[in-house]
Amino acid sequence: MAGFLDRAKEQAQRGLTQGKEKMEEVQAQRQGSDLLKRLGAAYYAEQRGSGTSAEVQQALSALEQHIAQHGDGFLRGK
Repeated sequence: MAGFLDRAKEQAQRGLTQGKEKMEEVQAQRQGSDLLKRLGAAYYAEQRGSGTSAEVQQALSALEQHIAQHGDGFLRGK
């Protein structure tokens, strides 16, 4: 009986770990999408004359930093 409980505990722990990893992946994808939208908005504002190139560069840098840390999977839209 103890072996069964140990295996059940192991499986539950594995499930929690996998769930946490998936949640972190989804959060990173959302954050990447938000940064991409921010870059697009900054670029659009710059082109329309109400934004600056510094704002575009700042948004681009934030996006590049995110990609370096989490990858560019969010760009492919799983």
